[in-house]
Amino acid sequence: MPKPVHPLVIRFGGLGDTVLLQPLLHKLQQRYGQPCDLLALGAWPAELYADQPEVAEVFALQAPRRPLLLSRERWRAIGWLHERLEAPVYVCEPQPPALLRIRRMLGLAGVPAAHRAYLGGSPPCGDEHWVDRLLRFGDDTPAAFHGRCDALAIDPGAAPQLRIDAAARSDCESWLRARGLHGHPLVLLQPANKRSPRWSGVRMIEDDDGAWPVQHWAALAWTILETMPSARVLLCGSPREGDCLEDIRAVAASEAVVSVADGLPLARLKALLGCAHSMVSVDTDLAHLAAALGCPLAVMSGGAASAHRTPRAAPGGAVTVLGGATRTSRVDALTVAQVADAWLSLPPRQARWRAVA
Repeated sequence: MPKPVHPLVIRFGGLGDTVLLQPLLHKLQQRYGQPCDLLALGAWPAELYADQPEVAEVFALQAPRRPLLLSRERWRAIGWLHERLEAPVYVCEPQPPALLRIRRMLGLAGVPAAHRAYLGGSPPCGDEHWVDRLLRFGDDTPAAFHGRCDALAIDPGAAPQLRIDAAARSDCESWLRARGLHGHPLVLLQPANKRSPRWSGVRMIEDDDGAWPVQHWAALAWTILETMPSARVLLCGSPREGDCLEDIRAVAASEAVVSVADGLPLARLKALLGCAHSMVSVDTDLAHLAAALGCPLAVMSGGAASAHRTPRAAPGGAVTVLGGATRTSRVDALTVAQVADAWLSLPPRQARWRAVA
């Protein structure tokens, strides 16, 4: 009998792309009877999947575009791949430049072509969601593994589900107490997306169809506080987005509106999303993370957003999408009343800390 192997999944994408891999990773774990190894990008994939039973080991590249001859990191990744020559390899990369780099790395590592499956062999079907396409791709079997595992049916509509460990939960509660936020209903606002920051700060709203005016965010915060006077509105984002969040906080002019851009490493952010009352976000990676942690979510989409990649709620959560190319081409066409109504219509969270490991 062949020895068990860890399926290997490769995706060179952002945080949201990596969150959306979770149902595929779970499916491959069930198919092959072993958790997956993951080759990804960025400083956060290992922390994102640290507590997930479907992931065994993560290798995350920090500078994938550096020329191969000058990149010790890529050569280490090639050595890591070489140690996994017996694994079935699922390449989930849709972008041709990144796919070319991945193919070259696999070739240099000596990974046989018969051990590889490529997402391009499972083209999208109509209006199929990205998660459903990945799950369908998970039924592919590299030629060398035919007969070694069975296809596994998972209903379309499956959603990413992430866990929070006890240490992250404890850290988050201590942080909330230190900031005077513990015990208050927490409503998170995510005003910026990865297209927003530029070298001089945050892009002007007319340059970004996914942006919403500062005054609208402040007015939404007022509506939330009128509805739930005991709530605290937390303005979330990366440190690069701190000036934008401070602008919103200044206009809101309320001690109950707090910028937290400087205090949210990924593990704490996951725990915060695991206990928050709800979230309102532009279309961004953080929206996918919130949905995967069961946080009730209203997300605003501009014309550039794809319905194939909208956040999908984990069991017990809820996602309401406003805007998008078929409704409005710009987020700033949405009124405060429309967004507030979408937030008010979100069902109550079923359980705080639901996704605890």
